[in-house]
Amino acid sequence: MEDPNRPVTGYPAPNGYSANPPPSATAYPYVATAPPPHNAYYNNQNNPYYQPNYPDADSVRRANCLRRIFAVVIGLVVIFGTITFIVWLVLRPELPEFRVDSFSLSNFTLGNNSLISFTSEIRLTARNPNKKMTLAYDQIDAVLFYRSYSLSETMLPPFSQDTKNETSLTANLAAAGSFVERRVVDGINGERNGNGNVNFNLRMISRVRFEAKAWRTRRRFVKVYCGDLVVTIPSNGRSGTLTGGPRQCRVGI
Repeated sequence: MEDPNRPVTGYPAPNGYSANPPPSATAYPYVATAPPPHNAYYNNQNNPYYQPNYPDADSVRRANCLRRIFAVVIGLVVIFGTITFIVWLVLRPELPEFRVDSFSLSNFTLGNNSLISFTSEIRLTARNPNKKMTLAYDQIDAVLFYRSYSLSETMLPPFSQDTKNETSLTANLAAAGSFVERRVVDGINGERNGNGNVNFNLRMISRVRFEAKAWRTRRRFVKVYCGDLVVTIPSNGRSGTLTGGPRQCRVGI
């Protein structure tokens, strides 16, 4: 007679273990496999096809070279700027000063045919206000204007100035039957019919070099504007002179 406490074949034992354990040679119903081998494809050091993402040597050299160049350029700019600033502090360059001392017009004639004729002489004083720098002027281009309309132009010869020095200049401007726009004719006649005064402007430009012994700057364009040069010429054929005394001019670069 079979033992009633013996578990039925095919059902798990009460304690959860099989009543008929497998032989000791096999702990599992399946043959245990060894752990996966150390695959060479997963090992970057042993993989002959693996290429590490190292920066290219040429790129590194170029980057280092560019950094050195930028550092040198920045250093030179800083050094040059420092030297220029120190020189400016020592020399303190100043722009020249100009003044119109006299302005005379002779035989001023303006016809209804828009032709203008006159001779003029403008005397000026150029002053170098610098204590340590001399000035060297190229030729000076001078133009006489009525409002913004050019009437005559001339050139003054080049000259040099020592420190704290003044130089007298003379600009002779003339017109002989030169054509002008109708607006110029109407404007001049309108002023003459009023109080007889006509307002002229003088503009000059020259290249000037600032020098201090061994120190020389590049030539700069100096622009001079002398406005409100009022001359009394009530009618044609008359002469007139500057009213109100000398005029200080504006100077810029």
